[in-house]
Amino acid sequence: MPLPFLTADRAFDEAADGLALPFDDRDRWRRPYRPGPWRVGAAALVLLLASYVLVAAVVIALTGTLTAAASCLAGALAAILCALRLLRVGVWVSARGLRRVGFFLTRTTPWEQVVTVRTVQQPVRWLGLPRTVQGQALVLVRKDRALDAVPPLLTTHNADFLARTEAFDRAADAIEVWADEYRRS
Repeated sequence: MPLPFLTADRAFDEAADGLALPFDDRDRWRRPYRPGPWRVGAAALVLLLASYVLVAAVVIALTGTLTAAASCLAGALAAILCALRLLRVGVWVSARGLRRVGFFLTRTTPWEQVVTVRTVQQPVRWLGLPRTVQGQALVLVRKDRALDAVPPLLTTHNADFLARTEAFDRAADAIEVWADEYRRS
């Protein structure tokens, strides 16, 4: 018994050939790469810590005061929000522009202000720490700012691409292609 909904090579209806796929929404913000293992691992450790704090909040609520339990609950919720924000960090693109999401700050650059997006060889920060190593960085050149004023979008030594140079190359190529496509339109 064939199950066409489980196969990737199923035949589409003739009427649906001209329609765009549901994920082909150009106005939707999307990250053209997956979060790296260092970022996912750090978020998982923070969520593990939050689960212990939540258990502690339940134990304190059953045996202690409610204010102490509420403070433990607030700490666990803050840890969960930090883990979710850590997973959102990265470069996002849409038809409106290029968005660099940091842990505390998000900056969006419209495509009209983008001169070019290119990969350069330069000293980069290792996992965001002050130590620098030689690596590659994807930099954004804007019309209104100098090249030194804008931090790199991606590096080969950040939490998404440490020890994954092929993934960095694919992500950098994808973002460069998106930038070329959207700047022309």
